[in-house]
Amino acid sequence: MNIYFNIRYEMDRQEVHRAIDRQIAEHRPDYICVTDGVIVNMANRNPEYLNVVNGGLFSICDSSYVPLYIRMIHGIRHRQYCGCQIFRDIVSKQKYRMMFLGSRRHILDGLRAELAKWNPDVLDMKFIELPFKEVNDFDYPAIARLIDEDGADIIWVSLGAPKQEIFMSKLKPFLRHGIMIAIGAAFKFYSGQGAQRAPDWMVNYHLEFLYRLGQEPGKQFRRCFDIVRTLPKMLRSEWHNKNRLKKESPINPIVNDKTKDETPELIPQIIKEATPDIVSEPAPDYIKIAANHINPELIESDL
Repeated sequence: MNIYFNIRYEMDRQEVHRAIDRQIAEHRPDYICVTDGVIVNMANRNPEYLNVVNGGLFSICDSSYVPLYIRMIHGIRHRQYCGCQIFRDIVSKQKYRMMFLGSRRHILDGLRAELAKWNPDVLDMKFIELPFKEVNDFDYPAIARLIDEDGADIIWVSLGAPKQEIFMSKLKPFLRHGIMIAIGAAFKFYSGQGAQRAPDWMVNYHLEFLYRLGQEPGKQFRRCFDIVRTLPKMLRSEWHNKNRLKKESPINPIVNDKTKDETPELIPQIIKEATPDIVSEPAPDYIKIAANHINPELIESDL
C-alpha cells in the first residue's frame, strides 16, 4: 500500500486480487475506488470526498499520468491498473458470483450479452438498474438485503464519479458480504451500445483524454480544465511531502538513495510558481452541479 497525492493506492496488481480474495473469504464487506485523474483532483479539493475515497479497502490507479508523476517525483515505477482492465480480469476468471448495479437498462442488457462471451455464468447473475436520484435518497438497507440474498461476491457499481464512491461508502455499513468496485464508464464501453474506449495506441501514449474529449466535449473539457489548473499545486504538495518524509525518517518508504537521483531537477521549476495547498481552494462549480451526484452538505462548505 502506498499514499500518493493523498490517495491510498494499492499499486501491486497481484496484491489487489489477493486482498479481494481475503475479504470475500472472511466475509468482510468493503469497496475499492478506481481512481483516475478526475477523482484525484476532486478528492484533493474536497476533504470529505477524500475521506470517502480513502474509506474503502484501497484505490487502484486508473490514471496513466499518476505513475508518470510518481516516477518524476519519487523515482519509483508503477503501472496503471485501469477500471476496464480489472473489470475484464475479474469477470473473465469465472470465479465469483457478481452483481451489476447502475446505468440504464439498454446498457445493462447489452453488457450482459457481451460479458457472456467471456463468462457464460453471467447470464444467471443480476443486472440491476438503479433509479436516478440523489445519493442520499437510495434505500441502502433494501439494496444491501438484495445483495445479501443473492450472495454476490463482487458488486460492480457504475454511477459516475463522485456519486458511485459516495454510494459505496453509504452502502458498506449495511452489507454482510461482498466487495464493491466502482468502474464508471466501463459498463458503456463493454455493452456494445455505441460508447467505446480509445484505441490502444492512444491509451499507450497517454492520449485517452483526447479521445474522451472528442466524445463528450462539454463534460470532459470542464474536467480537463480543472485538472490542468490545479496540477501544479498537486505536484508541489507531493514534492513537499516527499521531502518531509525524507527529513522525518532516515529510511524512507518512498524515497531512498537509489531512487532520489532519478528525480528530474526540472520538477521544482515546473511547480515553483504554484500556490501552497490544493485543498485550500473551494470546490469547482461542476462538482456542485454534477447531476445530484454529491451530498449537498458536502459541497456547500468552502474547503
